[in-house]
Amino acid sequence: MVARAIPSRNPLAAALLRPAAKPLLFILALLPFAWLVYGAITNNLGANPAEYLSRATGDWTLRFLCITLAVTPLRVITRMPALARFRRMLGLFVYFYAVLHFLAYSWFDMGFDLSEIAKDIPKRPFILVGFSGLVLLTPLAATSFNRAVKALGAARWQALHKAVYSIAALAVLHFFWMRAAKHNFAEVAVYAGILAALLGWRVAQYLMKKRFQPALGLAAAPPGRSAR
Repeated sequence: MVARAIPSRNPLAAALLRPAAKPLLFILALLPFAWLVYGAITNNLGANPAEYLSRATGDWTLRFLCITLAVTPLRVITRMPALARFRRMLGLFVYFYAVLHFLAYSWFDMGFDLSEIAKDIPKRPFILVGFSGLVLLTPLAATSFNRAVKALGAARWQALHKAVYSIAALAVLHFFWMRAAKHNFAEVAVYAGILAALLGWRVAQYLMKKRFQPALGLAAAPPGRSAR
C-alpha cells in the first residue's frame, strides 16, 4: 500500500483559531493605553503631558485603522481565513483610541466645557474633520456585533461599514492639518501611503471581480443560451 500524504497544517493559522488568540489580541491592543496611563501616573510623559497624550491617542487611532484595513488583504494574500475573526475587535479599538483622542482634546484644550467645544469644532477645520471621522465611526462601532448584522441584513451592514474608507481619508486629512502648523509631513506621508495602498488593493480587487463576473456568467449559462 502507498501511504497517502497528510497535508501539513499552517502553525500560524492553527494558532489564530485557538480560543486564547482573541484574549491575547485584546491584551496587546490595550498595551498602548496601559503605557499612557502608567506614564501619566509616574509623570513620565515629557514636558507637556497633555500634548503627548493627545498626540499619542491620535497616533494609535491611525495605527489601528491601518491594521484593521490590512486584515482583509492579509487574509486573501496569505490564504488564512482565520484572520477575519479579529477584524471587528481591531475596529472597536480604532473607535476606543479615537474616543480617547477626542476626550484628550475636550479635557486638556477645552476643560470639558460643552458650549465651548460646540463653538470650537466648526471654527477649526482640522477639529471639524477629526470630529466628523469620530461621528462616522460611531455607528460602525455600534453595529459591530452579530445581532446588528442580522437586524440590518448583510447587504445593509456591509454598505454601512464601507464608511471606513471615508473615515480613513478624514483621519489622514485631520493629521495633515495638525502637522501643517509645524510643516512636518513625514509621518503624514507614511500613513497616507499605507492607507492608499490598502484602499488601492480593495479597488483593484473590486475591478477584477467586476471584470470576471461576465465571463463566469457565460460559463454558467446552458449551451445555446446567453447569460443575462
